[in-house]
Formats: sequence, C-alpha cells, structure tokens
Amino acid sequence: MTDNSVGRSAAPFTIDVAQDVLDDLKARLKATRFAEDLDNEDEYYGLSTAYLKPLVEYWADGFDWRAAEKRLNSYPQFKVEINGIPVHFIRKAGKGPNPTPLLVLHGWPWPGEFSYPVIDPLTDPAAFGGDPADSFDVIVPTLPGFTWSTPAGGDLNYWKIADILNTLMTEVLGYGKYGSVGSDYGALVNSALGHKYAENIIGLHYGHDLPPGMFQHDRFWDLTGGAPIPGDASPELREDILKMHSTYASHVAVHMLDGQTLTHGLNDSPAALLAWLVQRWKKWSDKNGDFERAFSRDFILTQATAFWVTQSIGSSIRMYRNAVRYPWVPVHDRQPMVEPPAGFTFLLGDVYPPGVRTPEERITAFEHGPTRGFFNPVYVNAHHKGGHFVHYENPAALVGDVRETFRRLR
Repeated sequence: MTDNSVGRSAAPFTIDVAQDVLDDLKARLKATRFAEDLDNEDEYYGLSTAYLKPLVEYWADGFDWRAAEKRLNSYPQFKVEINGIPVHFIRKAGKGPNPTPLLVLHGWPWPGEFSYPVIDPLTDPAAFGGDPADSFDVIVPTLPGFTWSTPAGGDLNYWKIADILNTLMTEVLGYGKYGSVGSDYGALVNSALGHKYAENIIGLHYGHDLPPGMFQHDRFWDLTGGAPIPGDASPELREDILKMHSTYASHVAVHMLDGQTLTHGLNDSPAALLAWLVQRWKKWSDKNGDFERAFSRDFILTQATAFWVTQSIGSSIRMYRNAVRYPWVPVHDRQPMVEPPAGFTFLLGDVYPPGVRTPEERITAFEHGPTRGFFNPVYVNAHHKGGHFVHYENPAALVGDVRETFRRLR
C-alpha cells in the first residue's frame, strides 16, 4: 500500500462525541464532592485534593473537547470489526522507496495520542533530517477494550489481542509481513505476536522487556512475586526498590483483585476516573523530569475524556485479570520463545529496574536479567530522558532506535 487507503472491510472513522454526553460530563464535574485531605501536602497518601480540584474545575469550565477532537482527528482513522470486536486504528502511509509496515502498540492507560509524536518521523524520515529508506507505513491501533475500540468482549487479554491485530495486518490491510513496536501492555501483545506469528513478523521493537506468560504465577497480583528486599541491599538499592513498589504495586494489585469493584466508582464519577489516571501518569512519568511541563492540562484531560465518553475504563482494567483467567499457552517449544529479531529502547526516568543510574547499567541489567532469554535481541539502547511512557516522553529516542533496529533487518 502506498497511500492511506485500507482494506475494503475497514471504514473511515471520525471522533465526534455527542453533545449530550459532554453536557452530562460537565454537570457531573460541577457536582463533585471533594474529599477532605488533611496532612497530605506531600501526597504521602496518594493524589491530593489540592492537586485534583483545579484539574476538575478546569475540566468543567475551561477545557475545550472540540479542539481536542480536531487534534485527535488530524490523522487518517478507521474502524473495522474483527471476530466481533471493534478495532479503531490510525494508518499513515510512509514516504520512501519501500516503507515497512509497522504496528505501534500502546500500554495502559495511554492509548492514542501518547503515540502521535512518533507517527510523522517514522512515516516521513526525510522531513526530519533522516533517510527516506527508513520510512514505515505506520498503523496505530487502539487496543481492543480501550477508548475508541469499544464496546468489546469481557474476556480480552494481550494474547487474544495479538490474534486480532495479526488479522488486522495480514487480512484487513493485506500485509504479508510487518514489524511491531510495543510498550507496557503493548509489549505483552508484541511478545504474543512474536511467539505465535513469527512467520509474519519482520522484527519487533520494545519499550519494555515483557515476555509472554507474565502474571501467570501464584502471586499474580504481586509485582515482586513475594520476594523480599535482599538483606544485603545497599541503602540506595533499598530506596530504589521501595520506590518501584510504591510506583507500580497498587494498580496491579487492585486491577488484578478488585478491578470491577474499582470500575463502579471510576465509571460513575469523572473526578474519580481522573484521579486514578493522573496518579498513574504522574508517578510513572520521568522520575527526573517535570510532570507539569511534559503533561499539559489539555493533554491529560483529552485522555481522561476519551476514557469517560467511551465508558472503557472497566474493559481496559479487565485486561489484567484476564491474563490470569485465560492464561497464555505456548504454541511451540522453540527457543527463544519470541523468535523474531528484536530491538529495545529503555528510558532511565522509569523506576524499573531498581539500582541503575547510567545507560550502560540499564543495558547490562537487561543482558544479564531474567527476561533476556525470551528474546532474540539485535539492538539494545538506553537513554536518560523519559519515564514509563516511551512513545510520548522521548519519541526521538524511540524513533531513532526503531530505525536502527529495522535497518539491520531490511
């Protein structure tokens, strides 16, 4: 494909939220009953009322969703149903002699616009000082169960999504072979694709080294697996490990053990939804950066509104427990388990893994770590700037590393 056309079964799509849905949102925001929040100026107990209240007030009386819609609709969008599941995606054709088809897969809770900064540099490298030979046809799906890819079934998880997206690429869009970039939950989809559909995969690129089978152990809700902090850990390492736990442990535990209980509140109260999302974005972003500078109010509220108007927070959360209820099962015993050649981009502003301070240490931690054997690495790089949201916080690093990975595979 050399233009932005798609398979005959996919239809053009434009985000256009009904005004009565927006009016209802505004009324709910104005009726928010804010919690008392004594002695929480340092947010020791979680996101503070002092931080949340101005955001809610701006969401009700300052935020312009129609301007956000215009921005979200700036790329060609489509929607198709695959096996009864709606799949929304952006597709932008590459400008170059032989663009490589490339999926770009987001994580939780960061669909859509979090990946927008990588689209143009990947499709048109010459416009950004690069080589046209490095161009890609970029396909950015909204993972089924998230925002515009809803309503979806209640049994979705990463390996079922991999089946759907392979169908999107090979049958709907007609690509014989393709590459895929994935981070966070999208990295799990990446791994499932690379394991089951290796014959269709040119190469993979990861923002996080997540192998298939994650969460399939007795303490599936516990990121530590029950392992205590080593008794001989230095004070610095101990502090790093505790920071990692305080950053990531709560959402995994709650999503795994009480996802639907949480959903009732988040689906009914936009203030509750915003608080849950902002705490993730705030804590997972670059630990060495300035959150307010990187994440504007309008950007934050665009993403929160997308979750609200589609009532998709519950189905996105359900992905966690469904990795346990519907466990991934290998389809072969070849090694490595994820066979396609793979590249990796690691950002040091993430709190994982604990104990690393330099790019060299991050690369070494991967090369000698527990996940290395699952993959077939051909390129590994690490960068100072950025936290967990790789596509959004350091798009230049990701784009450069993706180009380097696929240069080795063309």
